[in-house]
Amino acid sequence: MSERSFVMIKPDGVAAGLTGEIISRIERRGLVVVGLKKLTVTRDAAESHYAEHRARPFFGELVDFIVSGPVVMLAVEGQGAIGALRTMMGATNPLDAAPGTVRGDYALDVGQNIIHGSDGEESAARELALHFAEL
Repeated sequence: MSERSFVMIKPDGVAAGLTGEIISRIERRGLVVVGLKKLTVTRDAAESHYAEHRARPFFGELVDFIVSGPVVMLAVEGQGAIGALRTMMGATNPLDAAPGTVRGDYALDVGQNIIHGSDGEESAARELALHFAEL
């Protein structure tokens, strides 16, 4: 079944010049980018995006990192998009991520792990509504 998912290339991924590589991987997988924007996230938007982590001790650091520089946000569509993107990204902790995944190839720190992707249908719907209301 075709579905949509949200992807964000985080400030470390943008700063490292990985935007084109990551988008190419997504498209070569057969998924379609139906929305794309580059921006610096406002603190309010970052806090809304990561609202489910508000009570966790790393929330402040997470928000500070996401607002620290430009990000690239994508709305991606295709067969099994959410699962395919999660597999392509690799484990949240890059030290556990398999080679060939974005995090396995390019990241070393769980706090700055290059990429974010929706972890399920509910989060995809929420994140897309937050960042791509126009779609």
